[in-house]
Amino acid sequence: MKKYYVKNIKCGGCAANITKTLSEEFKDVEVNVEEGSISLDLNGKNEEVLVEKLHGMGYPMSDEKLGFFQNKTMEVKSFVSCAIGKTMVEK
Repeated sequence: MKKYYVKNIKCGGCAANITKTLSEEFKDVEVNVEEGSISLDLNGKNEEVLVEKLHGMGYPMSDEKLGFFQNKTMEVKSFVSCAIGKTMVEK
């Protein structure tokens, strides 16, 4: 397992959606909201696949340098991902 630090993780809704989405391709996905981290087994895939999945949900790596508009786009995507995750938690 390897730990990755990710931006925009705010709550259990974010964690639920990240866990569900990443578990489709990776093993042992764990999200730590307080730390803003994700631990997982890449399951034979490379990190580029992980980064692409996270970008699709609005969660860039903490050390990524993004432009203003790209950063704002990621924030909006993460807000939507969070809302989706919150519906999963409430069920």
